[in-house]
Amino acid sequence: MTAERLSLSQARRIALRAQGLDAPRPLRGAPPTMRQFQQVVDRLGVLQIDSVNVLARAHLMPTFSRIGAYDTSLLDAAAGRAPRRLVETWAHMASFVPPETYRLLDWRRRAYRSEAWGSIAEVPLKRAPVLAEVREIIASRGPVTAREVQESFEADHPTTRTEWGWNWTVAKRVLEFLFFTGEVTSAGRNGAFERRYDLTSRVIPPDVLAAAETPEADCVRALVEIGARAHGIGTLRSFADYFRVKQAPAARAVAELVEEGKLVEVTVDGWDEGRVWRHRDASLPRRATGRALLNPFDPLVFERRRVEALFGLRYRIEIYVPEPQRVWGYYVLPFLLGESLPALVDLKADRQAGVLRVQAAHRSPGSQAHVVEELATELHELAAWLGLGEVVVADRGDLAAPLKAAVR
Repeated sequence: MTAERLSLSQARRIALRAQGLDAPRPLRGAPPTMRQFQQVVDRLGVLQIDSVNVLARAHLMPTFSRIGAYDTSLLDAAAGRAPRRLVETWAHMASFVPPETYRLLDWRRRAYRSEAWGSIAEVPLKRAPVLAEVREIIASRGPVTAREVQESFEADHPTTRTEWGWNWTVAKRVLEFLFFTGEVTSAGRNGAFERRYDLTSRVIPPDVLAAAETPEADCVRALVEIGARAHGIGTLRSFADYFRVKQAPAARAVAELVEEGKLVEVTVDGWDEGRVWRHRDASLPRRATGRALLNPFDPLVFERRRVEALFGLRYRIEIYVPEPQRVWGYYVLPFLLGESLPALVDLKADRQAGVLRVQAAHRSPGSQAHVVEELATELHELAAWLGLGEVVVADRGDLAAPLKAAVR
């Protein structure tokens, strides 16, 4: 049977529709509700968490990009109050996922010896006495932060900046083992964005917790399908990457989903990175007219090779790149306009000054003539959502001068 043939433009529009980015954000007379927030969660399936707060927390931005200026307390309520709509776990890195998806990752928790990095996997052998005591503390006092738990161990295991990776204390290391294996999870975050660890049995909704254990192969297939549905169209690499599933089990899952008719193999003109599939429920809009700033951890740009294949943009996060070697800047967001990514902006929320700082602004391949005005409008909307009163553009980048004039 001849594979369905698509142009690169059609593939882009399928991807944008799947992500809820193909049309302008709706104009509302009132702020978005929990219902609209839940629709974003249902569509994306995962919100990645990252500690960098130079602009806005990574898990907050994707919802703004899709539904506009929402009250972030909706996410706090979804993840911090029963019955929880979101739970923290290791998914696409540290992430919020629906409770049902949390259970689909049980197999990874059981396989912590091979799935977790070494310093986590070795906790039961190297820190058994501390592990037992931390379990007792959480059971009796939870929810608690790592800092609060560390107080019980500071005399024997003082905080150090040399012994543990990421400057983790012994309490944090043990808590992260229990978090990875699913014995504890986050009952929410405090004002300092610290996890409040508690027993998973006190966090996950009882009906989800009581559900029968699903075989690993079925879990992997369900996770790959969530990734395929959220992407709309993609390769084995991109579907596997959504929940960081290894290639071999992901390939088996794709084959099974094809056999079930849930994935359809397609040919995309100009997409040369191997075989491509479309989810059967993915739809192709006649055009894409959306506009959004996408943070580096947005699901649309999770898999950088897919971004390059679809949009012709080689995009890499440069936080860990020495400043003289950076191409675009420190915290750079692609700007989506229609079906292209015509600009990149390095942004910083200067909360003390009440200013959204555009540290650099660059044109990218496919930049349109009207990108400046659209980007200026988007920056003002972002600044308003962040509670910042002004947008200030620095001189770096080939888009800086016209953008500086436009934001005025």
